[in-house]
Amino acid sequence: MRNAIDCIAADLRAPLERDPAARGWLDVALSYPGFHAIVAHRLIHALYRTGLPILPRFLSHVNRFLTGIEIHPAARIGAGLFIDHGMGVVIGETSEIGENVTMYQGVTLGGTSLSHGKRHPTIGNNVTIGLNSAVLGAISVGDNSRVGAGSVVVKDVPANATVVGIPARVVFQDGRPVHPVSQRPQVDMPDPTADLIAQLSARLSELERQLRILQRGTADGSNAEAI
Repeated sequence: MRNAIDCIAADLRAPLERDPAARGWLDVALSYPGFHAIVAHRLIHALYRTGLPILPRFLSHVNRFLTGIEIHPAARIGAGLFIDHGMGVVIGETSEIGENVTMYQGVTLGGTSLSHGKRHPTIGNNVTIGLNSAVLGAISVGDNSRVGAGSVVVKDVPANATVVGIPARVVFQDGRPVHPVSQRPQVDMPDPTADLIAQLSARLSELERQLRILQRGTADGSNAEAI
């Protein structure tokens, strides 16, 4: 486990490596709320681990007020986390985040249980979580995986996978489509719901065609009997 100084140094490098808009370490240190929130959390988390009551929770609330990013003092965060923009990000109490993770605004690492114990996600290394997506419950997101924007993840995600949708499902595994539905070019974040609707529409058209054939056959038979 890296020490706090190494973690903060990695947090400072992360925007420089992953954000084309970053204009140097001073720019990140002065104007990136995601970086501010992470550094503050590392100090608050250290206080929390000493068993100090009340104060860590209050300081996390102040951190939220100043940055728009809510991180529970108990959350465990690896080095190199990059929260881009960050407004509306929520990281729950028992969340665990690996190294070199990228999160965009509006991401929620939330719980689905009222019981004590582990109830928030575990995020692996080198994971990207798209804006306004939610990862809910005591589930795991494997290393090098990607969560598409607006997705709701409620089941474990394997390593090297891309998931999208509500609920999220795997659409790419190890760089290959899981269920290719057509020969059209694929984008990085396909919409499986739209693909399913397209399949249903094509099936409906085929059933309508067959019904018209049956109706013509019935009409021809009736005319023959009349003659």
